[in-house]
Amino acid sequence: MRRVRDRIAHDGDVLVIGGGIVGLSTAWAITRAAPGTRVIVLEKEPDLARHQTGRNSGVIHSGIYYRPGSLKARYAVRGAAEMVKFCAEYGIAHAVTGKLIVATDREELPRLHALVQRGRENGIPVRELGPAQITEYEPEVRGVAAIHVGTTGICDYTAVARQLAEASGAQIRCGARVVQVDRRPDLGVAVRTAAGDVLRARVLVNCAGLHCDEVARLAGDDPDVRIVPFRGEYYTLARPELVRGLVYPVPDPAFPFLGVHLTRGIDGSVHIGPNAVPALAREGYAWSVVRPRELASTLGWPGSRHLARRHWRHGAGELRRSVSKAAFTSAVRRLLPGVREEDLVPAPAGVRAQAVLRDGTLVDDFLIRQGVRTVHVLNAPSPAATAALPIGREVARRALEVLEQVR
Repeated sequence: MRRVRDRIAHDGDVLVIGGGIVGLSTAWAITRAAPGTRVIVLEKEPDLARHQTGRNSGVIHSGIYYRPGSLKARYAVRGAAEMVKFCAEYGIAHAVTGKLIVATDREELPRLHALVQRGRENGIPVRELGPAQITEYEPEVRGVAAIHVGTTGICDYTAVARQLAEASGAQIRCGARVVQVDRRPDLGVAVRTAAGDVLRARVLVNCAGLHCDEVARLAGDDPDVRIVPFRGEYYTLARPELVRGLVYPVPDPAFPFLGVHLTRGIDGSVHIGPNAVPALAREGYAWSVVRPRELASTLGWPGSRHLARRHWRHGAGELRRSVSKAAFTSAVRRLLPGVREEDLVPAPAGVRAQAVLRDGTLVDDFLIRQGVRTVHVLNAPSPAATAALPIGREVARRALEVLEQVR
């Protein structure tokens, strides 16, 4: 009798907040692992994959950059192969293109060699190249040395997200912004949307991306991290014939951004970017987008102040490239000397949901935490799209464990 009352009381077994690729992969993984589990996905936008999933460079990352043994390393390597297989199975546009990571001066060579070693530790085949070999892959690119990573690719992540939604069999509700969460350990979790709808479930999974820390606090779980949004600004190359594939600089290990790179997308266009500047809103896709409450929350977090003091020189360079197209072009010329300022056409920006600890440390790995009847994904920036299928399985595993405990 109690089981009948529970079924009437709950709209679903698992309620997923967030209709990006991680939330949808989680829904898909739950229904595959436990058929018959009732999953509801709430997305505040009128359509799926409107933020990080639909505003990235579309790269299937190899996993070469990430610390061996970390979730990023393990999930990216595994996820890259799975993403290619998923795209092939469902007829989603994709290609395994490989990419170059190019050192443009000799001071970068130790970092390039460290990447070779890291790639080998992560099980990623790499080929070391000299200047002449670079031009075999990319005739217009210049550097003192490079490595070729053959497992990197490109795909349409928005199409992947939509296919996950369809294949999951979950109930998808768009235009459903969550404004209140009522969690009762003995009864379950109820959420209220901005439209006034109330939905009840046994378990809540938070995949809210740019708003994941806010959702965690709504649920009564203070994660002691804050999302600090960084805008990545892109240009489209007016002469796409200058770039054949994917070309990256040697990254700065002190900062978890890959630098301005050249990416030929699945549609044949070439994107250049992104830089990384503080956004003035969680969804601040331009300098003109300012949300005072969100900005005050970011500036009031002690980690933001520590971060600014620690990385102000790096940040000043990023800001300069944001406000000066000439400075941005100069940065691109390190890799692509033939590019001209008029070759760069502004393209839509993205915003990275970067978790920052109280002491200013940038969370460098995926971060998943559990509470009473809750699972929170609190840091899933790039390469989360690449790693979405393994991340989804891990979040699903935790959610199903919680569900089993409370049935």
